[in-house]
Amino acid sequence: MINKGLSRLGIFFLYLVSLLPFWFLYLLSDLVFFVIYHIAGYRRKVVQENLQKSFPEKTAEELHSIEKKFFKYLADLTVETIKMITVSKSTIMKRVTATNPEVFDDYLKQGRSVITALGHYGNWEMADLRMSLHTDKKILIVYKPLSNDTYDKFFIQMRSRFGANLVAMKNIIRALVQSKNEVTVSALVADQTPVQHEATYFTTFLNQPTAFFLGIEKLAKLTDAAVIFCDVRRVKRGYYSFTFIPLAEKPKETAQYEITQAYVKCLETMIKREPQYWLWSHRRWKFKPEDKN
Repeated sequence: MINKGLSRLGIFFLYLVSLLPFWFLYLLSDLVFFVIYHIAGYRRKVVQENLQKSFPEKTAEELHSIEKKFFKYLADLTVETIKMITVSKSTIMKRVTATNPEVFDDYLKQGRSVITALGHYGNWEMADLRMSLHTDKKILIVYKPLSNDTYDKFFIQMRSRFGANLVAMKNIIRALVQSKNEVTVSALVADQTPVQHEATYFTTFLNQPTAFFLGIEKLAKLTDAAVIFCDVRRVKRGYYSFTFIPLAEKPKETAQYEITQAYVKCLETMIKREPQYWLWSHRRWKFKPEDKN
């Protein structure tokens, strides 16, 4: 009961913070950056190790610059995510735009379901909210449930504010089967680290062997949904643009791992372009292919 009460108190605090205007939240972000980077040193060693292994060709000065820019953005991402609790529809539509929405829309007009593949790059929470406002088709957002039940329910409510349906990763196949007679849009952030015993596919990603989920590929072949990669650019603080890149129009005709490899290639290209916007504080490389033996 005590933990539940503290969780509810924390949620109430987050709600109050979310009512603040963006300009004030970015002042808070500057303070958050100073605390986590200069005082707490939050996961700096993890970030430094990830960057060194991913970009061995870069100088120490270049890596330090990326590291610092990443933590500045991490602070921005934190306050922007809190803002999603109460942000208005008009604000989301103004701040998140697509450069080529026709790529996405054409599939829906053909009666084709779509799987949108994202990474932990830019503000994926804002992207999910914007997707809910772009179409009246059924939106399925795949997520990993939190261990804290109170916070889990709260974040489900936040992410589904504009009509999306949150589906736990383990339940997505069932949800798609139940929606087989509908045109759906599924959103998957697919660059997490698989559990070691479930890691069956490794490929070279950012200069090192990396395990990837095969979820996008499996779901696409099961449903014959078109697969689109969401290439993200941060225009300025709080503003993002997306370019849709088709990965598979006829997934059932693709070779094994073809869709996954296409996703990895697009993700890597996006990260290398502006690396500071990827989630470097995540322990992405927990094990290697030889650890499977």
